[in-house]
Amino acid sequence: MSNSAMLEQGDFEALSEFRYQLRRFLKFSEDAAQSVGLTPLHYLVLLHIKGFPGQDWATVGQLAERLQIRHHGAVSLVSRCEQAGLVTRTPGRQDRRQVLVRLTPLGETQLRHLAELHRNELRSLSKVFKVARISAFNDSEGTA
Repeated sequence: MSNSAMLEQGDFEALSEFRYQLRRFLKFSEDAAQSVGLTPLHYLVLLHIKGFPGQDWATVGQLAERLQIRHHGAVSLVSRCEQAGLVTRTPGRQDRRQVLVRLTPLGETQLRHLAELHRNELRSLSKVFKVARISAFNDSEGTA
């Protein structure tokens, strides 16, 4: 018997609700970025630089991985962010081929504003995601 035969209506409803709420959040994020003159990808670049664990910069390769895009696409995106005054690029100290991307004060200001909006939106969705998570991960045996 395949796993799909074990799915019940509630499973489909939970998955549907999760995808709906996820899409609502992404639409909110796109609109919020555009409201301050950034593209959604610019916002994500800023977020991934600031949010990269253990450092206050990110390499172009790290950004490509986080954004799930090709390296040359990340280079182009970073160039656009640099032209907008949001980031700076510097060669790595140990490996000069490596490019370190850092936020400028403008990038930091834009990111903090948008991150606050996103945090508030996530808080408003937290109850929805808790309900979806509980529904989707409870099985008939009571294990999660």
